[in-house]
Amino acid sequence: MIFVTGASGLVGAHLIQSLVAKGKSVRALYRKQPPRFKGADQVQWVEGDLLDIISLEAAIEGTQQVYHCAAIVSFSPSKVDEMMKANQEGTANLVNVCIDKKVEKLVFVSSVAALGRIREDAPIDETMHWTPETSNSVYGKSKYLAEMEVWRAMAEGLNIAIVNPVIIFGAGDWNKGSSEIFKSSYNQFPWYTNGISGFVDVLDVVDAMQLLMDSPIVGERYIISAENLSYQTVFTQIANAFNKKPPRRKVTPLLAAIVWRLEAVKSLFTGKTPLLTKETAATAQAKVYFNNQKFLKAFPAFQYRSMDTTIKRVSAELTEMHQLK
Repeated sequence: MIFVTGASGLVGAHLIQSLVAKGKSVRALYRKQPPRFKGADQVQWVEGDLLDIISLEAAIEGTQQVYHCAAIVSFSPSKVDEMMKANQEGTANLVNVCIDKKVEKLVFVSSVAALGRIREDAPIDETMHWTPETSNSVYGKSKYLAEMEVWRAMAEGLNIAIVNPVIIFGAGDWNKGSSEIFKSSYNQFPWYTNGISGFVDVLDVVDAMQLLMDSPIVGERYIISAENLSYQTVFTQIANAFNKKPPRRKVTPLLAAIVWRLEAVKSLFTGKTPLLTKETAATAQAKVYFNNQKFLKAFPAFQYRSMDTTIKRVSAELTEMHQLK
């Protein structure tokens, strides 16, 4: 029996679909109602919460492998306390129960944000760690602290492996997360930045996670990244896939600084999450490269999907999902 957290998220949903397609027995946690996706009817759903230890103990009972995909991803100042509690304390609760229930292995979905991703002097690899100087986000700090709980659990006897994905592309709720990029491109958002980041297909992330789970590897972390690309290139490829106009107006650092401040003031009056924050503005301008060689050396038969192919597939899936014209 395999236990999965974060089933309603992009990675968790695609992971479960992959596991079910392979005939694996899956149990997954839900908070309000079980998510709906292909293969969901073959999952053993358990109501619970990472902050509720009693429900976690019941959910994990009898499972051998655990995939921890759940996390709150937010760059809004109003979500800081909720995110820190869920990501750090929730992970601490989960690994404690895994130790108590003698789970064979846990694979944790962290993030490159936990490595301190604002580094333009050298490519980011797995030897790097979060510091206040190299991370511009509270989200990055929350994932770093969550990783510390996982490493602590390893010291207490739990077999673990960690993946640190870059920006993940897949067909999901395009009103949140990385899928919002596709919605913006479909709506012909005209702005772009010269920033550079790593991008990866959600299918590659879940394949990498399963390879790690089924391998004897423990106590290692891996950057999962297919390609380093500029945001302008990515936005243009998505726009072309939707047959929409690509972005044509460059966002300068000065303009970004003005906009995030205006958005902050606006959110005070509307109560809505700002479209741009100080953190996201800095990330969009940064030129960051990720080194993906460690995972490829550990699994030489593994090959990443090209982002051009991924963007075309995801755009087609979103077109069908949202009945776009």
